[in-house]
Amino acid sequence: MREAEADLTVYPDDCDSVGTVSFAAFLKLFERARWDHLNGGPGVDVFSREGLSPVVRRSVVDFHAAVRPGEVLRFRQTLTHLGRTSFTIRQTARRATDDAAVATAEFLFVCVDRQGQPQAVPEEFARFFSARPSTEPIDRITVNGVSLAVETRGSGPAILFVHGFPLDRTIFRHQLDTLTGYRRIGVDLRGMGQSDAPDLGYSMAMYADDIAGLLDALGEDRVVLCGLSMGGYIGFEFVRRYRSRLRGLVLMDTRAEADSAEGRRARDTLVAKVREQGAVAAAEAMLPRFFTATVPADIIESVRNMIVRSPASGIVGALTAMRDRPDSTPLLPTLVGIPSLVIVGQEDVITPPAISRAMASAIPEVRLVEVPGAGHLPSIEQPVPTTRAILKFLQSLR
Repeated sequence: MREAEADLTVYPDDCDSVGTVSFAAFLKLFERARWDHLNGGPGVDVFSREGLSPVVRRSVVDFHAAVRPGEVLRFRQTLTHLGRTSFTIRQTARRATDDAAVATAEFLFVCVDRQGQPQAVPEEFARFFSARPSTEPIDRITVNGVSLAVETRGSGPAILFVHGFPLDRTIFRHQLDTLTGYRRIGVDLRGMGQSDAPDLGYSMAMYADDIAGLLDALGEDRVVLCGLSMGGYIGFEFVRRYRSRLRGLVLMDTRAEADSAEGRRARDTLVAKVREQGAVAAAEAMLPRFFTATVPADIIESVRNMIVRSPASGIVGALTAMRDRPDSTPLLPTLVGIPSLVIVGQEDVITPPAISRAMASAIPEVRLVEVPGAGHLPSIEQPVPTTRAILKFLQSLR
């Protein structure tokens, strides 16, 4: 995907009566940044030359900080989806002086002709953005009234990857790319990534029901579920509700215990910060604890951008769902008949290896793998040994 930046100055007429940029003005600024981007490539008439117009079908905007006259905002545009007649652009706005995130937005466009009928996206537009090729099938599937972003690869026995908080399916990029011989399914949970983020109550049961509905839509009866961190909590709930649909379970850098009283208070504190400051508060809270000291800076930055793009409503929903989740420790001895793999980064400070060892000791049919040189996200920090461990486990199921 091609990303581009455009710097725009905020003027007094962009602001409301209290002196900050109004909602309507922000939409205009996002639109101006998109056209500035096109002007540097195929031109602002790339659609009108073919008698087309890009019409907004859906938009989601999250605000993180107030903006005042005279400030310069740096807008970044990324084409995240390209269909035959539609495309999605995700935009971020950051203050140029301190690089603070002030707003994020996602716009789904449909190309229509003068009669309002959908038409193919101009080839020149697609070439300019260098969007993902069609061999990476990213789809949107509506489950339980929520549109989920889903990526499927390959064919064979299915493995479903369930990401942690506050991330998206791309933390499993290496595994999705390289586990040939299996149907790899990556999903953005409701409230995360490119999926819808309804401002409603979230729960582990709701996430598990979403996954079951997704598998129904994809025609998959049984899968191996690989859950990282919060994805592991969802995996436990999936066992409770849909046990017969599991061929195997991979628990990565997670724990079975419910939150302690102190942990619940910490969730509530972060909820308040996210409601006040937006997704950037979650990034500041989580990033220092995710990685080892030697992780490359570009990995940290990519994960930071992943978090900042997350809708605040989805982050708050996930935090409350984790806070209220049940204790899964009594579930562990009952996993007999479900082959399990426990993976943990040897330098994980969020769920240290000792927690994974204790959890593995309580599961009847289990393998334990500790990944050297990895913190809480071994799928990103040490992708090769993590993928190798998952592959060896999948092969054992055959």
